[in-house]
Amino acid sequence: MSPLDPTLLAILACPACKKPLTYRASGPEALDCPACRKRYLVTDGIPVLLISESQDIPA
Repeated sequence: MSPLDPTLLAILACPACKKPLTYRASGPEALDCPACRKRYLVTDGIPVLLISESQDIPA
């Protein structure tokens, strides 16, 4: 799967803490928030930015 458009990634923010997200291509495609340690999966190229659907990133 190809990474998200860099222009889109530049404007997306974590819905929980409003900090920038980083693209994660290894394992399930996702956007990670290093600030609050939440992971948002990308399904069929669409980021699912719902706090209720987020996963905690293990320490």
